[in-house]
Amino acid sequence: MSLGSFGNPSSLHRFGYASKKILEDSRAKVLSLLGLSSTHQCIFLSGASEANSMAIKSIAWQYASRGRKMITSSVEHPSVTNAFLQCQALFHFDPVFLPVNQDGYVFPETLERNLDKNTILASLMEVNNETGAIFPIGEYASILKKYPKCLFHVDATQGIGKTDCDYSKADLISFSAHKIGGIKGSGALLYRKSLRFAPLISGGEQEFGYRAGTVSVAAASSLATSLGITLARKKQSWEIVSSLCQALEKGLLQTGEISLNSPSGHSPYVCNFSLLHHKASVVVEALSEKGIYVSSVSACSSKAEPISRVLLSMGKTERNAANSIRVSFSPDSTLEDVNAFLSAFFTILSEVKPL
Repeated sequence: MSLGSFGNPSSLHRFGYASKKILEDSRAKVLSLLGLSSTHQCIFLSGASEANSMAIKSIAWQYASRGRKMITSSVEHPSVTNAFLQCQALFHFDPVFLPVNQDGYVFPETLERNLDKNTILASLMEVNNETGAIFPIGEYASILKKYPKCLFHVDATQGIGKTDCDYSKADLISFSAHKIGGIKGSGALLYRKSLRFAPLISGGEQEFGYRAGTVSVAAASSLATSLGITLARKKQSWEIVSSLCQALEKGLLQTGEISLNSPSGHSPYVCNFSLLHHKASVVVEALSEKGIYVSSVSACSSKAEPISRVLLSMGKTERNAANSIRVSFSPDSTLEDVNAFLSAFFTILSEVKPL
């Protein structure tokens, strides 16, 4: 994409047509890369939070005549949880928050027990953003085939470009660009072509009439390009990140100062552990002063929820949930980064006053 492609893609002049072509090429590329060209369509928007809201609220309003029951898990991203709660508070839908097991995901049997003819939507994440727990999306999809009126939404934000998930089994797929190296504040909602929406934003006819407002062509192009690069490196990146995560966990466990929260078989891009004898917020701040940046809970929840509801849902104690740390990896992380973290971490634990 060139700096000269600044036209509004909805305009009829030459600059508009040039931008429109970039936009549509980006849309087609995203669908093709994920093997969804024949079954799904793509809407570009501001990120996974907006995509999740659209997938949940717009679908609920559009298909309310089918039923009022909607299913999700107790460990979803706040943009999913709060969309469900808003549908309940303002529009009298009946949300069900499924419990998770000690590994942080919903047993397929739990989903099946809660489905009935009045269920219109099941919204379940692919990979948990705090623990890296991987949800069995394929098994959920097989169960949901028995309930054709129930649509299946997958929040793929933490899994897109990293796992081998078959997204064709989902009716709606949401994700953010910045998780795969794209521009922050952009993302996409992929949806089965047969679906219809009640738009969240009123205005023009952009994005098939479902998302009014001038589309960011640069963001769409960046997303498509980043997705292509990420998918091309997927296997190699997984191997690199897995070895780094294993090295980190081995080093942490040798201290006797932590307990791992990320379950066996978790996504190696996320490692979550709890401090047994120190306050997480103090350690996170001390690491930050050394130029090492980790988080104590989800970035989208840290101010509102100082104790991780995800860990509480997994059966962790309040003390463990309040003193958890999440370390995130990228394919560009190195063993030197891991060793630098461990060195700084050990030093800080020796200096910080215990609980």
